[in-house]
Amino acid sequence: MADQLSVSQDAFTCSVCLDTLTDPVTIPCGHSFCLKCLTDCWDQSQVCSCPQCRHTFTTRPALQRTILHNEVIKKLKKTALSPPPLPSKNYAGPGDVECDFCTGKKFRAVKSCLTCPASYCRTHLQPHNEVAALKHHKLVDPDRNLKEKLCEQHQKNLEIFCKTDEMCVCMMCVVTGHKNHEMIELEMEREEKQKQLGATLSNIRRRLEEREKTLKETRRAMDDMKMSVKRDMEENKKSFTALIRCIEEADRKLTERIREQEKREMEKAEEVMEQLKKEIEELKKREAELKELSETKDHLHFLQTFSPRCVLPADGDSLSFTVTPNFSSEDLRKELSGLKKSLEKISQWVIMTRTPSVPSVGAEQEFRRPSSRIDDLMACGVKGTRTTLVYSLGDEDMLWSKL
Repeated sequence: MADQLSVSQDAFTCSVCLDTLTDPVTIPCGHSFCLKCLTDCWDQSQVCSCPQCRHTFTTRPALQRTILHNEVIKKLKKTALSPPPLPSKNYAGPGDVECDFCTGKKFRAVKSCLTCPASYCRTHLQPHNEVAALKHHKLVDPDRNLKEKLCEQHQKNLEIFCKTDEMCVCMMCVVTGHKNHEMIELEMEREEKQKQLGATLSNIRRRLEEREKTLKETRRAMDDMKMSVKRDMEENKKSFTALIRCIEEADRKLTERIREQEKREMEKAEEVMEQLKKEIEELKKREAELKELSETKDHLHFLQTFSPRCVLPADGDSLSFTVTPNFSSEDLRKELSGLKKSLEKISQWVIMTRTPSVPSVGAEQEFRRPSSRIDDLMACGVKGTRTTLVYSLGDEDMLWSKL
């Protein structure tokens, strides 16, 4: 029963508005339409033809309402058997090709005809499957660019490829503007071009593999370089830190020794000064006594005290203290001066880029760590020899060199 109702429902559907017939009329070819839909179609066209089978009428037929159809439709509506609206998925959305024959909201096209040329939804495509005159038309998947498949000059289908001019032409072009040119069917030319396309794609894939491999190797080399640079920076930091500590320790010890030497010299000087002070006091005392003796009037007293008073004890070695102006030795000063020059040379080294004269594409990337550490550099600086360190990454080498 449901199948019978479905068949009846299709029989009473207008192929223009795709809805249940309203005010149904039947034209001489036997198809029925809504009176308004058919009138609008014929008013917009110069030729009167059936919207479903495309049968053309010489004169505009008189339209008469079909009473039987009208009664049946009323009964269908009363029994709620009218067809439900088509699902929204059948309507053309963004990016879909619209049916050229739908009025109002257009349905999505299921085929395009290169002969017409036009695009059709499932309902409007039925004449191409049923009418013998339309069955030979060439149907393709929905295509919104049907105009591009027509010859601009003759408005005919582009069916032939002109190898002379490397362009698609219609049959009129073959016998006019492209006469005596080398022609070939589109399918055969497509096969030949497809082979060329395949070769080009293979070449592209090969180049992609090479570039991706080179990119991968370059990234790996960069990662290695970053790790090596980080490691070398840490080693250099440690070496410089150790060097600074060594210099600070040497400075501390040297300062300590100088202070000790200063202390010893100061103690020695203080002893000399104390002895000199005692001798000065003794001499001043003797000077005062002798002066007093020289002024006495008593000859007896003068003679009795003269002998022990006037004889001075032996002078012996004169007490003296020699000031040491420099506590550091000449050798030490030379060593410190050489160390300073070595550090100054290291601080003047710069990084330069060395590029080979003949670059090699895709060559194996290589990274070499510096050949010397900071202590080696300092040793080279003391000896005055020229040292060059090399960072190598592919075609470019990073050089450490002196200014």
